[in-house]
Amino acid sequence: MQLIINTYGTYVHVKDELFEVSLTKDGEKQKHHFASQKVTSILMSKGSAISTDAVILAMKNNIDIIIFEYDGVPVGRFWHSKPGSTSKIRKQQLEASLNEVGVFWIKSWLTKKLDNQVELLKRLKNHRPATADKIQEKIDSISSLKQKMNELKGSNIDTIDDTLRGLEGTAGRIYFQTLSSLLNERYQFSGRSFRPAQDAFNAFLNYAYGVLYSRVEKVLVIAGLDPYVGFMHRDDYNMKSMVFDFIEPYRIYADEVVFKLFSAKKVNDSHTDDITNGISLNADGKNLLMQSLMQFLDEEKIKYNGRNQTRMNAMQMDAHQFANKLINKL
Repeated sequence: MQLIINTYGTYVHVKDELFEVSLTKDGEKQKHHFASQKVTSILMSKGSAISTDAVILAMKNNIDIIIFEYDGVPVGRFWHSKPGSTSKIRKQQLEASLNEVGVFWIKSWLTKKLDNQVELLKRLKNHRPATADKIQEKIDSISSLKQKMNELKGSNIDTIDDTLRGLEGTAGRIYFQTLSSLLNERYQFSGRSFRPAQDAFNAFLNYAYGVLYSRVEKVLVIAGLDPYVGFMHRDDYNMKSMVFDFIEPYRIYADEVVFKLFSAKKVNDSHTDDITNGISLNADGKNLLMQSLMQFLDEEKIKYNGRNQTRMNAMQMDAHQFANKLINKL
């Protein structure tokens, strides 16, 4: 299980070799206990606290601790001592970032991202006959951009970077404009907005992406990959560039969960707060999102290589496959 700590003032410490979570709710002090053997990770929002004893217990049991800003963006983490990395994989990753191997992988991830966007729009179209033709037009446009991506050739990412980013950006604008048009007018939005979000949909989506970033970082490190050595998102970002590269096909997980929450009318004004120059999720909004997102990632099963797997298990397998291909180990 994951411990998700997002209530202000919550304190995580150790009692009798168990994680004890202490918080005040509705004026009453509460304490909950969790066995370390059952915990896979601890997600802590800003405004909560954890003792060094709890950190040590987590490290001894290979439990990673992730620290989030209020908007869901991860700012740091404690890693367990056995990330499973190898120098050979990381050397090949660095070399690939400078040649046509990096081009191959970036094109693969981005075209898969567009495929996933198209598949989601197709599913939405099937339930909306009144707007089916308009949705199909957008699907055709994104498919055309994907074809142009496939046709790009280069000896390294710098030779196609601007064109690739342009195609991806255009596809993204079409995709999100289409999603917005299918929402209740109250929650329609004008494109993507980040920190801070300008509307409720983007506030939910930004928080979901933040959670997904931490998940992607974890699968990369476990597979022996360096989250800082990217192929397209490189030195100019001065951050975990491979996380931003590898996440692209999986952004659809956050998109789908957030869209379902809005289209099912589960979101209301009580889930967000107005902040300076934007909108932010509050505790109720985070709880609503995290329940749906964790179920989608960790409980629901999909068909992967002929077997039923959770989406997180499938992502981990993809990371291992990527690492093995870098060192020609299949």
